[in-house]
Amino acid sequence: MKKKKAPKPIYFDCAATTRQKPPQVIKAVTLFANEVGVSHGRGTYKPGIEANELVYGTRAALAKLFHIQRSDRILYMKNVTEGINTALKGFLKSGDHVVLSGLEHNAVIRPLNKLKASRGIEYSIVPANSLGRLNPYDFEKALKPNTKMICLTHASNVTGNLSPVVEVGALCSKKGIAFLVDAAQTAGVVPIDAQALNIDFLAFTGHKGLMGPPGTGGLAVSSKWNLDSFIEGGTGSNSDSEEQPQQWPDKFESGTQNYWGLAGLKAAVDFLLKTSVMAIRKKEEALTVQFLKEVEGIKGLKLLGLPAGAEKERVAVVSLNIEGRDPSEVGYELDEKYGIMTRVGLHCAPLAHRTIGTYPIGTVRFSFGFYNTEKEIETAIKALKEIAKA
Repeated sequence: MKKKKAPKPIYFDCAATTRQKPPQVIKAVTLFANEVGVSHGRGTYKPGIEANELVYGTRAALAKLFHIQRSDRILYMKNVTEGINTALKGFLKSGDHVVLSGLEHNAVIRPLNKLKASRGIEYSIVPANSLGRLNPYDFEKALKPNTKMICLTHASNVTGNLSPVVEVGALCSKKGIAFLVDAAQTAGVVPIDAQALNIDFLAFTGHKGLMGPPGTGGLAVSSKWNLDSFIEGGTGSNSDSEEQPQQWPDKFESGTQNYWGLAGLKAAVDFLLKTSVMAIRKKEEALTVQFLKEVEGIKGLKLLGLPAGAEKERVAVVSLNIEGRDPSEVGYELDEKYGIMTRVGLHCAPLAHRTIGTYPIGTVRFSFGFYNTEKEIETAIKALKEIAKA
């Protein structure tokens, strides 16, 4: 008996990491490894100078992408989580108060709870409605005399809903409060102008929408604010001093950097600048609309977050559940029977799941990317219809 051919794998977990990268990203990593392969700031030989150019060139490309005035205020991190931790722990002092939304990731709530225990930091959570929508006016109501920062995810990694960053940024600017934005789900897929949005701390990761390698990311910091460093060591500068240099970005970048990763990140950002983030946004929007319009009508399937027709208010992240089925069972069946890779569970965001009423079981999450196709969306719709019917 002829064995049934396994379905071609379809990857719908771009909110966790983009699996397929632009070819030039892989090429850039290999080229750096084979032809440069040394640290920056440690030697005046030719490969060392090329490493210097890579470090500064990547910073300049990121500054252009996010509209950052000073590239030296972009600090390299290994991911968005490290960027958020650096902003919170380097900025907040004992007795400060922070306002955040009910959609935040554990990358925000866990360090805040640590700071609450160690420094007496207070925080207030602004709730979202059952669709995961936030009211910008609720942020002003949550302010206290000791509020020093508002922390807001740019887009929920559970519902895909975009947050009111325009209104909250304007509020922060008006009140003289620092604005920290978690751009894990938007960097590279939604145009970001840090100056226009009044973003003071922009935390981003390289391996998701930016389509770069894992182990890359950063924190862009407005020149209005200062930060304390909490890692010190060799920087390749001020080597005659036993004190940490205070100039940016050296103050925050001790030790050897992830140069292979930065080479890939630079190539990825160059690709985004050439292709345009808006073009990527439009493609992902179209895939999301196609998906939502079909699955909304499936009996026994419940969509979480905003419905079809609200694509301008969301990114390409969709959570759903099927009546009577555990999300992990559905995710397993999608993979085993149809070759469709999704993410199930709480997505490291229990606050968001409590908000939309899916705690503690979570959801099945589909998240689309630039390299997904309409045909793949059709396959997913067919699979969900069959699972829901069964």
